[in-house]
Amino acid sequence: MAVEIDGEGDAVLMIHGLGGSSNVWAPVMPTFARYKTVRPDLPGSARSARVEGPLSIERFVQAMLRAAGAAGVERAHVVAHSLGTIVAFHLAAAEPRFVRSLALFGPLLAPADTIRGGIRGRGEKARSEGEAGMQEIANALVQAATSAETKAKRPVTVALVREFLMRQPSDGYARTCDALADAQPADTSKITCPTLLVTGDEDAIAPAQAVRQIAERMPGCRLEILRGCGHWTPIEKPDECNDLLRRFYEANRR
Repeated sequence: MAVEIDGEGDAVLMIHGLGGSSNVWAPVMPTFARYKTVRPDLPGSARSARVEGPLSIERFVQAMLRAAGAAGVERAHVVAHSLGTIVAFHLAAAEPRFVRSLALFGPLLAPADTIRGGIRGRGEKARSEGEAGMQEIANALVQAATSAETKAKRPVTVALVREFLMRQPSDGYARTCDALADAQPADTSKITCPTLLVTGDEDAIAPAQAVRQIAERMPGCRLEILRGCGHWTPIEKPDECNDLLRRFYEANRR
């Protein structure tokens, strides 16, 4: 498993989503200049392509604990995006002593039942068509998962999202789709750490109303909705995300 480790100070474990990599976090790294950041590529994704067997949320949770342990981290703030937020919720519920706080972008407890079939179909396309399938997936997701503002005004962001997806190993992406399609929600009643939930007003994957419902289950949770933002929150709205993170950690210093 490829893991990037930088800095000194309080530890932060950063978990990317489906089709992402540790580079998803590059735009918000200014917030973590005085932290020790641990940024894995999930098994089956990006530079962690060499993995055997089926993938699952539980396997991702254990992989994140191994990555943290190898970095000498016993307790960490957790920052996550998309699929990574499902992993983070399960991690916080199962290992509350490990997780100091949660900052979650495009958060999901689990996919809606109505879209699980589509996620599996996307995985099958990647599995059967390889690089050609990944190109089609990338083109479709750029349109569906970024905001109108991003597509109109931020061509570099659009190109980056497309590159993230097209660089994924097709088999690993397919198995990650399987893991996401099978994901079940964590028990949020077991999560008591400070939590920040951030989504975009044009996020079709983690729509604002669904994220509000998550927040309602978690007393004291902070919810922020970014205007003109789709699902790739940290790279569509980096300045806003940095500001929210700084204020969140300042308010929860302990």
